[in-house]
Amino acid sequence: MIVRLARLAALSVPLLVTHPVLAKDAPAEAPAATEAPAAAPAAKQPSPGQTAARDRQKKCGAEWRGLTDAQKTAQGPKWPQFWSKCNKRLKGNDKA
Repeated sequence: MIVRLARLAALSVPLLVTHPVLAKDAPAEAPAATEAPAAAPAAKQPSPGQTAARDRQKKCGAEWRGLTDAQKTAQGPKWPQFWSKCNKRLKGNDKA
């Protein structure tokens, strides 16, 4: 039992001695690792069609949230059907 403890102590001493040395070097390396790469590509801008679709979806969503439960039931109980009709109306493609 004592032999095991002696071996454990003998093996752990180098780890305890080198740990503070490594800890002193770690903060010097940390800022370099957290900096953003200089050659990072810029975010792709949405096309005009995507921007228009996003605007129509926001307008239709605002209309949907403004409806009462009774009005939603009369319009149709599901968002996809309401979105389809509203999108066509806002695009100007509604033939009805």
